[in-house]
Amino acid sequence: MDALLIKIRACTLCQAHLPLPAQPILQASHQARILIAGQAPGIKTHHKGIPFDDASGERLRAWLNVTREQFYDPTLFAIVPMGFCFPGSIEKNGKKLGDKAPRPECAATWHRQLLALMPQIELIVILGQYAIDYHLASNGIDTTAIDTPTNTSSAPTPNTQARAKAKGITVTQATAQWQQYWPKFIVLPHPSPRNNLWLKQHPEFERDMLPRLRQRIATLLEVSLPPSN
Repeated sequence: MDALLIKIRACTLCQAHLPLPAQPILQASHQARILIAGQAPGIKTHHKGIPFDDASGERLRAWLNVTREQFYDPTLFAIVPMGFCFPGSIEKNGKKLGDKAPRPECAATWHRQLLALMPQIELIVILGQYAIDYHLASNGIDTTAIDTPTNTSSAPTPNTQARAKAKGITVTQATAQWQQYWPKFIVLPHPSPRNNLWLKQHPEFERDMLPRLRQRIATLLEVSLPPSN
């Protein structure tokens, strides 16, 4: 793992497509039990070199009910976004409309190697459309075959399963279907303050999903701790 991380952090495969010098940002250990799978670092993360060291990170840690020390402990949490470097901003008429899509070179070159060296991962927390497509599809889940309930408070039974690929499902659909992927995967909306309206429109997320997620994470972190003398 150490050798692979050195290679990844020195990677410049997509430098020609980046607005700033390549700076792969991730966190990983062969001991990690929980994987945070996001999109790509933003401009602030690029300059800080620390993932989720902002308001979004504070909200994410509150959702997970973990401390900052736990979150940045690579033996507990791996943080592996779909793209390791800031991909640049989308601009129109001089206004920034958000970040570009993660560069595809990262997933194609490094992800499979990384995941193979983290055999103890028991929960993958998925943030964003590209992470949904990659992680659900690579595990044979066909979300296109699952109907989204009109009443999201009545979740589908966890026994319903489908196979193929997951491209096309939205974050809203994936959170509504969360029991389909539980307990190995859970899809969350991005914890950005920009999603405050989404959270108000979907109270079932905090009411139904978060308690189960926090309970599972507490169990996994307890298992990860060394036995007391």
